[in-house]
Amino acid sequence: MTQDRSQLQLSFEFFPPKNDEQVKIFRKTRDKLARLNPEYMSVTFGAGGSTRSRTLETVLNIQKETPIPAAPHLSCMSESTDSIRDLLDRYREGGVDRLVVLRGDRPSGGGSGIFDYAVDLVRFVREHYGDAFTIEVGCYPEYHPEARTPEADLKHFREKVEAGADSAITQYFFNAESYHRFVEDVRGMGLDIPIVPGIMPITNHSRLARFSSMCGADIPMWIEKRIKAYEAAEDTDSLKAFGEEVVTRLCDDLLDAGAPGIHFYTLNRSGPTINLCRNLGLGDLSRLDQLKETA
Repeated sequence: MTQDRSQLQLSFEFFPPKNDEQVKIFRKTRDKLARLNPEYMSVTFGAGGSTRSRTLETVLNIQKETPIPAAPHLSCMSESTDSIRDLLDRYREGGVDRLVVLRGDRPSGGGSGIFDYAVDLVRFVREHYGDAFTIEVGCYPEYHPEARTPEADLKHFREKVEAGADSAITQYFFNAESYHRFVEDVRGMGLDIPIVPGIMPITNHSRLARFSSMCGADIPMWIEKRIKAYEAAEDTDSLKAFGEEVVTRLCDDLLDAGAPGIHFYTLNRSGPTINLCRNLGLGDLSRLDQLKETA
């Protein structure tokens, strides 16, 4: 690492806590990571809008209780345009000015939301709220698992940008070349939108395998075999050390090649993300030493 990375974009993603105990854990995590001075903290929105009220509460609490802007996920899996407008009005009243607009996961029992694709939701926000919100959209360096072809997926991404997206966050990945190729393809279409790598810390095989199966992210065989072996041996320390090393090297590659920053999927845990930020020189460097903790 040679360049000063302290000013590169840094952001964190959380899921809304479900009960009082999770709220305590979340607030502790949120407040530790807030001290790194990220650009924003995003909050997920469950399949079928199942966490709608919890997402709203979590977002507004970030706005009120921390100096860091909140960026709620907004999903097509909502019941009506009226419910989306009500949510957006409440966010705007609460001082929120950034959204992460996604199609969202379909409910496990099937069904769909008011819009079929994220591009439709981006258009809706721009039509009714103009430039009141900065809009982040998602993208898939390894291509969306439901896309017919890589070319079709790139076309959908271009449509989201043309509809008004300001920047993009990728689904997580472990192969840097997939990100480099995706960015090259996007630039080849004449789009200069920032594309921020989404990064998942490696701390647990079963959780990582489950998430990867759901979103279509590829876990390279050499990584999977190593973490499975550590879990089989109940060697948690080696698993975490290996995961930290792999993800640090990945992020080093991405940042050295010109990625505008990193978006961490924290899983509501501070330790792994703090360690990675320290390794990479991301965030408020003057406070990193104060936040030293084990993963």
